[in-house]
Order: sequence, then structure tokens, then C-alpha cells
Amino acid sequence: MERTYPYGTGVVKWVSTEWLAGNLGSDQIMLIDTQPDVHDYIKRHIPGAVFMHEGLMRCPMNGTPAYYIPAEAVQMIFRRVGLRNDLPTVVYTGSGGFKGWGDGLEQTMIAYSLARFGHKNVYILDGGLDKWVEEDRSLTKEFPIVQQSDFEVNVDESLFVEYDEFAQMLGRDDVMVLDVRPANMYEGQGPWNKPGHIPGAVNMPWQSLMDKKNKRLLKPHEELEDILAEHQVGRDQMIYVSCGTGREATNVMCLLKWYFHFPGVRLYEGSFTEWVALDNPTVTGKMPYEKAIAAEGA
Repeated sequence: MERTYPYGTGVVKWVSTEWLAGNLGSDQIMLIDTQPDVHDYIKRHIPGAVFMHEGLMRCPMNGTPAYYIPAEAVQMIFRRVGLRNDLPTVVYTGSGGFKGWGDGLEQTMIAYSLARFGHKNVYILDGGLDKWVEEDRSLTKEFPIVQQSDFEVNVDESLFVEYDEFAQMLGRDDVMVLDVRPANMYEGQGPWNKPGHIPGAVNMPWQSLMDKKNKRLLKPHEELEDILAEHQVGRDQMIYVSCGTGREATNVMCLLKWYFHFPGVRLYEGSFTEWVALDNPTVTGKMPYEKAIAAEGA
């Protein structure tokens, strides 16, 4: 199936480099550059783009290191950046032209965050800056003048699930938990104090949905459908998308929610970090329930 850009329905859509080139310079769109380091932005960015680092969105709370900051703090940041609730805003990232730190998730992290806090018209640049550069499109070192806006934050609580509700729903027949971390993290020991995954979670690594060379570029539509079918991801389920800290999950959340229009998908923002911080049991191995690692004292 051929994608016609902007692709998707609802708050978040995808646009091509060709579409963006045709609309560059218009006062009807805004550009957010969320490359992994400000020096990447300084070295090169798409003309008119304003830099906004994904790290602005999270800080420690309740003993875990990466909770979303309060709505009032987000409102100050969004206004400072010049965002407007209804102005189409294109978000892109790159592999990092100066630092080389990028993994491709910066643009879905910011796109989800914009939607979470009330932006109504978000575009993700399919292929990101790497595809833009590959096509030899225009770049600049000039910084745009930013006019402060009157953005009004309105948290969309339908997009995410918090711990108490997640724990209560876990194990139901009509609930699917998708763990989108790499397979080795899902199966064994990652950086956390417990190995494995949340009991019952199915592994569908987010990178499997993206182009092998460019993790900002979606695979063809038919391949995406095949991957979902392979993992038995269905529209008749409540789907909770999880990962390590809620960042990788933004990629799959955006796809399921706004690309494929799944009606019952939500992001478990606390993800595996919160789960193990609260001393819950985990499971190791390739299967959802292969080998249980009980919580100490449980």
C-alpha cells in the first residue's frame, strides 16, 4: 500500500521529506528539531527549526528517575519554544551529525509528549534528518527568532496508564502487554536490579518496525501489518505498551494509536523501571511466562 502524506488520522500523522520540502518556509507549519544533542542542531538543521531536547520532558519522582514533569512546567517550556496548540508541528531527529548519539526515538518521544500535553496537530518526519540529508536537501546553521506563545496545556489522560490501574488489569484475557525493548533485555539481564520482563508481556522490539539502516524510517505498510499479525496484536484487545522507562514505547504507541488506529492502546509510562522499583516479580526467557523470578519476600 502506498502512503499518501500526511499519513494517519487524529493528533499525530507522518509526513515525507518531499512533503516537508514543499511546505518549508510556510507560516502554516512549525519545525521542532529534537536531535540528541544541541551541538548536532548547531552543526546542521532544517531551515526554520527550533531546538527542543527530549530530556526536558522528564525528571525523578516517587523513587523512579524518569516521570513526566508537571503540566505547569510543560506549559512554560512549550510557550518558550513557541508552540501553538493547533499549528501543525513537524518533529524530526537524526543520528547526530556532531555527537553521533541518536537512536531514532527522540522524534516519537517528543511527538507523544506534544500529544500528551494537548497539542492537536503533530507531524513526524518519516526518515528524519538522515533521509533529508541523504536527499541533499537544504540545511542551515542559522537560528530562528522564537516568539513566545500562549500554549494551553491539557493533559490527555486517555493516552497512558498509571501503575495501580496497570497492575489491576494485568493478566486479564482481553489485555495485552507489549514489551518493545530489544529481545536480550526482555529475556535476560539489563541495567535494572531484576532481569527479564513483566509477567505476561509479549516482546515486539520497536526496532523491528523500522528500516534497518535508518531507525527514523518506517518499514513498508505491508511489513508493519505482518509484524503485528505475527505477534497477534489485535484490535479487540486493550493494549498496554511498555519498555524500560516509557521512551521506546512511544514509537509503538504512536504507530498503534495514530497510524493503525487501534482503539484500545495506552502507554504504560512507568514501564519496567517502575515495575521493578516497586519490587514486583519478573519473568526471564523468550516466552511471556517462561521462568518466574519472585520478588524477595513475596
